[in-house]
Order: sequence, then C-alpha cells, then structure tokens
Amino acid sequence: MTVFILVAGVFTGPQIWRATAARLVADGAEVHPVALAGLGGRPAVAGKAVDLETHVADVLAVIDSVVANAEPGGDVEAGTGAGPGREVVLVGHGYGIHPARVAADRRPGAIARIVHLDAGLPQDGVPAAAAVPDPSLREELSAGTHEMASTAQEVAMAGEAGTGGMAGALPPPDRDGWSRWGSTAGLSDAALDGLTALASPQPLGTLLQPVRLTGAAAAVPLTGVLCTADGPGVEMLQMVVDIGDPALRELADPRVTFFELATGHWPMLSCPDELARVLTRAAAGGGRRLVPACPAEPPAHLRPFLLDVPEHPRERNGNIDLYVPDSPGPHPAVVFVHGGPVPADARPTPRDWPTFRGYARYAAGRGAVGVTLDHRLHTVADYERAAADVADAVARVRADPRVDADRVALWFFSGGGPLMADWLTAPPPWLRCLAANYPILSPLPGWGPVGPRFRPVQALAHAGRLPLVLVRAGREDARIAATVEEFLTEAERCGANVEVVDVPNGRHGFETLGPADDDAREAVHRAAAAVLARLTATR
Repeated sequence: MTVFILVAGVFTGPQIWRATAARLVADGAEVHPVALAGLGGRPAVAGKAVDLETHVADVLAVIDSVVANAEPGGDVEAGTGAGPGREVVLVGHGYGIHPARVAADRRPGAIARIVHLDAGLPQDGVPAAAAVPDPSLREELSAGTHEMASTAQEVAMAGEAGTGGMAGALPPPDRDGWSRWGSTAGLSDAALDGLTALASPQPLGTLLQPVRLTGAAAAVPLTGVLCTADGPGVEMLQMVVDIGDPALRELADPRVTFFELATGHWPMLSCPDELARVLTRAAAGGGRRLVPACPAEPPAHLRPFLLDVPEHPRERNGNIDLYVPDSPGPHPAVVFVHGGPVPADARPTPRDWPTFRGYARYAAGRGAVGVTLDHRLHTVADYERAAADVADAVARVRADPRVDADRVALWFFSGGGPLMADWLTAPPPWLRCLAANYPILSPLPGWGPVGPRFRPVQALAHAGRLPLVLVRAGREDARIAATVEEFLTEAERCGANVEVVDVPNGRHGFETLGPADDDAREAVHRAAAAVLARLTATR
C-alpha cells in the first residue's frame, strides 16, 4: 500500500485535498492530509508564534504516526520505514514543500519518495518567502513592509507572541488576489470561490524563518509535478541543466522524475482526478527523466544556429568579440546581450554559443559590427554587476574607430531582459533600437528580491519613441509569456514604439532548440531587418 502524506501550500489546509484524496483512497491508497497550525481551521498554540519549525513539527508528527502505527517495534526517530508493503510518499504543494523537505531531512528512512507539486527546490538557509511568485510581494516581505492581518481573529490564528519580527500573519487573498500566489488557470468560478472561503491567514514566521537542511534526504527519490500554466515544463528544465547550473544538477539524477499538468497552481481543485493519477504513477517511480550532459552530443544551446550564416573572422578584446564588416567604416553596431543566469564555470561561455555567433556574423554580413560579450549574470542577485559589464562593453564598442558611435542597437535575450530597463529609463541619443528575443521582462517566481531598477515594464513609460523589436515565441514558457504580455499591454497604454515578430511554433531559445522551420528562419530575417533598418534610418 502507498501512504500519501499531503502538505498544502499557503493559506490552505487539509480541505483543499478532499477530491484528490478521495480518488487516491478509491484507488487503494492511504491518505493523510496534514493539518498545519494556524491554517485550515487548526488553531495555533496560545501564546506561541507559528513559524516554519512549527509546521515541520506538524509534518513530522504525521510521519511518526504512520511509522509507529505500521511498525510498533520500529525506531520512529530513525525512520525505519512504514512497515512491510507500505511506502510513504510525501507531497508538498507550493509553500508546503518547505516543511515537507525539512521533515524528510529529519526522517529520511521513513520516506520512499518526495513529490514537489508545483514547488521549487528549498535551499538551506533560504526562507520560503524567496519562492513567493509575486515579485513586489517578495520585496515587501523581505523589507518588512507587507500588510499584516489586522483582525483579532486573524492574529490569534497565527499566534500573538514571537521574536525576530515573525509574529502576525499575512491576510489571505480576496477572490481576485490569488494570482499573486500562482496561476489560477483551470479553476472554475466555484472552485475559486471555495478556495477564497476556506483560506486562512498565513503565519509570517512560516515564510520568513530560513530553511535548515543537512542533506540527509539526498538519496530519497524525487518527483516534480510541473503545472505548466504556472511555470516551466520539462524542456525548459532540460535547457537549464544543459547549461550546467550546479544548483539544478541533481535534477538529472535517475532517481528524479517529472510529470506535467496543463493547469495552474491548484491542480487539486482544477483537475483533482488527473492529479491523483499522476501521484499514483509518481509513487511507482514513473515520469520523465532529464538527461545528464553527454559529451558525445551537444546540448540544445550548443546546437547549430538555424540559419546557414557564412563564417566571419572575429576579434577578441577582453570580454567582447567583434565581427567587423569587410567594407570601409565606420559601421553601425549591434551588441547582442545573452541571458541567464549562466553558471560562472559554464564552458563554453555565451559569446561562443552558436546563437550569438550566428547573429553577430549575420549582422557583419549586412554591414553592421556584430558584438557578442560575456557578462557576469551568474545568479539572479547579479543584475547590477551584469548591467555594469554591459555598459562598459557598449562604451568600448562605441570608442572603436570602426564603429559609428551614434548608431548602436542593443539586442537582449531571455534572462537578459531585465537589463533592458536601464536603457528604457534614459535612452541615450546614439541608441537607435532595442531588441529582445523571448525576454523575461519581470522577475520570475523563486528569483528572490530583484530591485526596481531592473523592471522593463515600469521603465517603458520613459522610453519615448525609442524603437523596440520584440521576438515572441509561440510555445513560450507560461511564466515568461505572462511577462511579455504585461510589457505589451503597458506598451499600448503609453504608446511605445514596439514591433512584434512572432515565431508561432518557436520555443524559448528557438534558434537552436528543436527543428528549425521556415517560420523561425523568416522571423530571424524579419527581426534582423527591422533592427538594421532602424540603425540606418535618418532622424
């Protein structure tokens, strides 16, 4: 028998699992939804603040009860197992993965598998607040400027006493506020009404107390259930692993599997039966696996560029490479700014990736200096450092006598999107165009606080008539696509000068990911022509 222990996310309690739990039980499983203190109607201990450790203790109590009841002679603290023929699968939804992972770290022998249900990878020393989806709310929590629950009942539910500023609670969202905590895609009106009616204030200490992990549960198999209307799918994770991010290297372990659900953040409400089937298959070890890096076959980002661009000599100068046209100058220049984060030890570095070499050679073949560079966006905390690298590279390019310093375009990719904000806020007169391919234009869930300086949506109002070319992938990651749509909505509101080039079947990184089709090739030609036309236009 499989024993499922279900740990709910923010503001929710055991009731949220009702339909999925019923299906699991009907299929022969044993199910234990965990009642977390202060949530779902379970009161906190009077006079004691609720923090992450409180919820860890709640999960441990259920694990220990399952083990003790199944194997009375077993060592509960050591976690000798749930008994013959019984395997415990610990499921954490959203925030719930944090107390679940800490509990598994303390009882690794009792857990057969951990399921991350639309949830990230908790890191030692990092609080759950870093994974809050809404960037402004993450910043409010980090700065302590969040709105706290105000009614006596709400504060009592979260516990009135505490230290370190962790007493009190966040009020639950109203019906229209759930999207700050995850996509509501797939929820019916009735389900959204029920979610709102059952919500409880979230004790602040559960979000602000750092996670503490020893690594004791590293050998426990994992399954990630990816809700693709709320986050990346398996292909996007494979790309990140291919680049060599050490923080995600464990995801390519054969003990780690993945499932996708085409829904938002609350699948137990939007597709409870399908979720139950996925959990059952996960318990049996099913699911897709990521492929570790293979020296014999290049990863997606190192596959050939989709256009057959003639070779062109390059000049390497520090962290920049220049592809200079053969004709006499000075020439306009296009600076291609890679995305990220890219691990510091990734080799080859981005300026040697086929996509950027291909674009730079393309520009040189049409009379512009193509420039690639390496900048130091190694983590999401590095945007200021990366911005300084880009600004320095642009200044050096403009100082080159072969470059027309008054005709420069900047072309950003993917996670380099936030770096656009500086140039939108105060466009210099020599900047003739900004371009962006499949850009991230707002901080994504799990990034932690990213300063207001790096928010292209907010900066757009200051861009005036600066020409913008945006290449949009039709099969984009849902979270990234949402930032692009937010940007375009703001562009329409403020009358920004944006040309959109669509790649209907394109994925994120379409230039090397997946087979190239005529639409993708044509999109590259159109985008490049648009940028080059703006470089040569008279004002």
